[in-house]
Amino acid sequence: MKITSDETEQLLKSVTKPLTDWYSSAARDLPWRIPAGSNVRPDPYHIWISEIMLQQTRVETVKDYYRRFLNRLPDIKSLAQVPTDELMKLWQGLGYYSRANNLKRAAIMIMDVYQGIFPDTYEEIIKLPGIGEYTAGAIASIAFGQPVPAIDGNVYRIYTRLCADDSDITRTPFKRSLRQQLLSVIPSGDPGSYNQAWMDLGASICLPAKTPLCDQCPLSEHCLAHLHNSCGIYPMKPPKKKRRIEEKTIFVLEYHGKYLLQKRPPKGLLAGLWEFPAQEGFVSIEQIKELLAHWDTSAGEIELLGKGKHIFSHIEWHMMGYLIHLDQMPALTLSEESVWITAQKMQKEYSIPSALRLYYSKITDALS
Repeated sequence: MKITSDETEQLLKSVTKPLTDWYSSAARDLPWRIPAGSNVRPDPYHIWISEIMLQQTRVETVKDYYRRFLNRLPDIKSLAQVPTDELMKLWQGLGYYSRANNLKRAAIMIMDVYQGIFPDTYEEIIKLPGIGEYTAGAIASIAFGQPVPAIDGNVYRIYTRLCADDSDITRTPFKRSLRQQLLSVIPSGDPGSYNQAWMDLGASICLPAKTPLCDQCPLSEHCLAHLHNSCGIYPMKPPKKKRRIEEKTIFVLEYHGKYLLQKRPPKGLLAGLWEFPAQEGFVSIEQIKELLAHWDTSAGEIELLGKGKHIFSHIEWHMMGYLIHLDQMPALTLSEESVWITAQKMQKEYSIPSALRLYYSKITDALS
């Protein structure tokens, strides 16, 4: 039986002090953070970049990317002006490349609409491309002290366990209700630390599945799921849809020490990144020879590079790759935007999605 709205509010109020006290001594040391209790506000640009990078990406992975990104693009103006191919190269390996495109779009908007100054309210921040409720709440509370919640998967997990709430967390009514509950209890004095406390508790103690470290949790004596030994069933959400499988043959075409890359369309999956030519389905050696003849070329040697697999959120690529050493340059243009480049130039300047890392590494590993 769910507890009432009033009981939920009282429960959330009762955990505020133990949560923030715990955070004051247990906060993670992260390169984009100001130490807990500091009177200095962090740069909103730093918070923004880190939060976008952290979407769908582990903290340890983000740290090096964050440092490298800020070293090249230290402020909003430099981000707004960076060439897209260079931005994609900086982002290479983080995945979900639309995030990087939206960063640049938002930076341009800040330069044009806000005279290069990051907007300082939740209502204005959420208007920026690529920024939703969570990210707007994180920036507004951490960088500007605005008392708004930042609700992510960690908050859903802790809250539903704390209140033994079996609501479907993907439903809009639940999300609205939770936001209103947190708005009513978030401390106005230091909302940024309050929100980061939820993040850190979920990342280090109130872990997913059946592995929470309840014996170390500052909220365990208040937690209804812990009381009933039922943490493993929260949060509730519908089962994921089965991913669609797409089979592809990848052609790494080489001619006189240069390799062919082509640019993906500006919209859709892996928009604007560079890739090797590909064919839907698995293609045999004989079929490859027929394709080469259609391109008015032939191969001196065809090497099998092996099978690869990459999982996106809704699609799964199953791939077979070949390194094809051409006798002559293809007479046909294989793509509207394509280049023949050396492995060195490919490694330094071109952003190739991690989905193709197996085949990309076959020709660049020797450079290391």
